Amino acid sequence: MADASAECLDEYVNIVSKMFHSEDEGFEFYNKYALEKGFSVRKGYVEWDEANEKIIMRKLVCSREGCREEKHMKRKREDRKRKPRNITRVGCKAKFVIARVAKTGRWFVKDFIDEHNHPLAPRDLACFLRSHRRISDEQKADIIEMESVGIRKHKIMDVLCMQYGGYDHVGCMTRDIYNFCHRYKQETVAAGDAQTVICHMMARQERDPDYFFKYLVDKDGHLKGLFWSDTQSRLDYEAFGDVVVFDSTYRTNKYNLPFVPFVGLNHHRSTVIFGCGIISHETNEAYEWMLRTFSEAMSQKHPISVITDGDLAMQRAIKVVWPDSYHRLCVWHIQQNIVRHLHDDEVREEFRSFIYDSSSIEEHERKWIEFLRRNEVTSEESWLHQMYQMRKLWCAPYLVGRCFLGLSSNQRSESLNSVLHTHLEGKMTCLIC
Repeated sequence: MADASAECLDEYVNIVSKMFHSEDEGFEFYNKYALEKGFSVRKGYVEWDEANEKIIMRKLVCSREGCREEKHMKRKREDRKRKPRNITRVGCKAKFVIARVAKTGRWFVKDFIDEHNHPLAPRDLACFLRSHRRISDEQKADIIEMESVGIRKHKIMDVLCMQYGGYDHVGCMTRDIYNFCHRYKQETVAAGDAQTVICHMMARQERDPDYFFKYLVDKDGHLKGLFWSDTQSRLDYEAFGDVVVFDSTYRTNKYNLPFVPFVGLNHHRSTVIFGCGIISHETNEAYEWMLRTFSEAMSQKHPISVITDGDLAMQRAIKVVWPDSYHRLCVWHIQQNIVRHLHDDEVREEFRSFIYDSSSIEEHERKWIEFLRRNEVTSEESWLHQMYQMRKLWCAPYLVGRCFLGLSSNQRSESLNSVLHTHLEGKMTCLIC
């Protein structure tokens, strides 16, 4: 026992007398020590200098330091939506605190406690603890090469085990390989996302000469607009392109670029896609470019009717590019705005009556003037006045005899967005979309 105590004391003295050139060097030293002992290290408390520019103290702790918060422990089992995680923190007191000497910039050991209240892992298993798992640069290169030729991740792990002589010599787990491949793919695509997606579409066009795509860049070479339509979509538009429904209310990529699908109805009243686009900003110029590009893809065939939401930039673009097409605003969006802008139930119901009122235009105008006077609508900035200015795009008397194939909303486009939402999310890049 005396020899053991003397050995522990010598080890303690050796550790607390250490000096390091940097914080990272101190971490590497303690992490290597933890590997020998059988525990994992986690970075804890940090202290900055007065200027908040440099770290002057760092606390490193055992990964089992601390305890789970009481609010998570007391929650009733039936209230939990998912299976609780295993308890990994047991209040371990082991720690290694290093501090920076201002004059020299070197780091010294300020505090060291090596008392654990939990079993330590044997040496052959400690390498699987979190802070000891690493993928070396050489391994990363091998993983990228194997993954690029289609080798599955678990097979890559088997190859590395054979190459390094066992799981405990690889330095990582299969989960780490999955995570690395995912991060690498994201970084690679994001770095040249626009160029990558353009190259992808050029390859599609080489395989299919009727595949259409066009893109727009600014003076700095940044992607401002993109439109594409495949052979089947162009054939569908030729046959069923009398009515086009589109909106840009849905975002499917991590850059928040508006995604614009153009859809319609076929002879079975099923939804068909005519084309898709992405624009950088919802401006008049962006929508005009999108509509002109759409017309170019469809041999300059303009739709008879168009249904959109109430976006003003979109309305102006349609007047410029498709001046002979009938334009109708989506009734569903109007109903949503009624609830948002009108708070009196009687006013709401009276306003809704204008959507479906089939009286003559003269009678309809008389009702409008009376409605605006009774509700004292005088400001041109008010929502009611703006809707009155756009009444020819949504009130029933002005739409009589026009071809909309029975559609009164852009729910076809919204339904497509809903389907896309099950497969796409906001973190994805343009290429994945």
